Amino acid sequence: MIKNFRHVGLQDFYETGSKAGIRPDHAPRLKRILGVLDAALVIGQVDVPGFRLHKLSGALSGFWAVTVNGNWRIIFRFENGEVELVDYLDHH
Repeated sequence: MIKNFRHVGLQDFYETGSKAGIRPDHAPRLKRILGVLDAALVIGQVDVPGFRLHKLSGALSGFWAVTVNGNWRIIFRFENGEVELVDYLDHH
């Protein structure tokens, strides 16, 4: 279950479908990723083919990432069956 977001535009997209704060061409992929995150009870359920789930290190240690498109990622923490601090960013 998604507990909270860091990215306001992504939260608006999740809650209302508004594409104002995201890249509109990413909308179908973001919808799929957010659906998987919301339904996941264990991190293994997020390891969907094509998502390229991976742990982050360094300043983002404790976070996981999945690929949206190109350099764009969704990053999040997974704690006790909840997804938190969901962010949407271009990592380069």
